[in-house]
Amino acid sequence: MRDPGLFGGAGADQDDAHHSCRPSPVRTPHRRTAPVVTVRVVVAEDHYLVRQGVLAALELVPDVEVVATCSTYDELVAVIEDVDVDLLLTDIRMPPSQTDEGIRAAQLLRERRPDSGVIVLSQHVEAAYAVRLFRDGSERRGYLLKERVSDIDELEAAIRTVSEGGSVVDPAVVQSLVGGHDQRRTSVLDRLTEREREVLAAMATGASNAAIADQLFVSPRSVEKHISSIFTKLDLEPSDETHRRVQAVLLHLGDGQP
Repeated sequence: MRDPGLFGGAGADQDDAHHSCRPSPVRTPHRRTAPVVTVRVVVAEDHYLVRQGVLAALELVPDVEVVATCSTYDELVAVIEDVDVDLLLTDIRMPPSQTDEGIRAAQLLRERRPDSGVIVLSQHVEAAYAVRLFRDGSERRGYLLKERVSDIDELEAAIRTVSEGGSVVDPAVVQSLVGGHDQRRTSVLDRLTEREREVLAAMATGASNAAIADQLFVSPRSVEKHISSIFTKLDLEPSDETHRRVQAVLLHLGDGQP
């Protein structure tokens, strides 16, 4: 899926070693006649060509304004403190440590600007980071592989979903973890009955309640009761059901570790 015209290799940032966080001139052409709310976006990515690819993609997304770009964690912290941002698009690894800067930035953004969203972009499926990202709630959170950025429709849908309070998890994250999932349980998932675990495993594949009912040969009402019980046993606080569903699935994929 990768478009070589959008993304460069690991060394591509050498030509932009002195890049600093600054207001971006990128503006998206207006394509709609009806009044809409412009989403103010900050892009944080230390690799120059990848960053330029993200910016080029955002130019094609209606009603998005890139208000700043950053290449280090320190620059990003300054932006979070000073710039009115609706959505942060950030890499996981950035200077200075090249470890988990994007995840820490997401946590800081939730503290400083709880109404702002974040989409973490990752080169590969990294389950531990996905679990950390959603640990404190799935509202206004997204985890996507970088290759998704080249699909403008998918990128726009993710931006709209997260900026409006929803959550997005890359299908590759779910597919990879479900495919190699260890069925042993030594965590909060031990609280679930065998049937509830079957329901939760089906939820992790993205199946609807109706599909789960067909798969397990039970009624849709029974599936609803099992899901309600799962939420209760996993101590998931009452909220939008979609958000609790995502949290339950992430617990399942992470072997129930909080």
